[in-house]
Amino acid sequence: MPKAKNVEEYIARQQAAVAANPECGTSHYNLAIGLLGQKKYDEAEAELFAAIECSPTLAEAYVQLGGIRLQRGDLEGCLHFNKRAVQSRAGFAEGYGNIGFVQLQLGNIDEAISALEKAVRWNPKFLQAYTTLANAYLMKGMIDESVDTGLKVIELAPDFAVGHNNLGIAYLEKGLHDLAIKHIDQAVKLGYEVAPEILDEIKKYR
Repeated sequence: MPKAKNVEEYIARQQAAVAANPECGTSHYNLAIGLLGQKKYDEAEAELFAAIECSPTLAEAYVQLGGIRLQRGDLEGCLHFNKRAVQSRAGFAEGYGNIGFVQLQLGNIDEAISALEKAVRWNPKFLQAYTTLANAYLMKGMIDESVDTGLKVIELAPDFAVGHNNLGIAYLEKGLHDLAIKHIDQAVKLGYEVAPEILDEIKKYR
């Protein structure tokens, strides 16, 4: 994490860039990122709106606006801006990943799966999207798909405790108790706090 002085210097440089060229969307965006680093959300939001006014296809700016909305607990606002992000740039994996995450929070499982499948299609190494997709499949009762996606998660990140936990739960649902125990134990070993009811459940099969 840069020292506060460095963040302030960075912001000052971006403010100078904006002053020199107010029509440059990237300069507004870079300034917004500096302001977000200082948790100045309202100021950052104003710069992000300026960025997309100058550069309507700056998909990252829409994603950051969505992030600010999420920070305020406004899921619908977050969804709106991430939808704008994927409209502004085809194949923008991060936008689809965020749409999937929010749709799942809103209980729209089918919409979540659709968006997350697009996210991992556009970015086959998108760990967070695979993790959320494995959960969405599990919630939908698509256990085989959840297992396959969970295996992809730990292939990408072998020491990702959440991935082992989720895969263990999917194996438990599938009735493959030895594999469930293996991955739940690994999640615990990696420091994950596994839900007590899951620990109780796998005790029966030890």
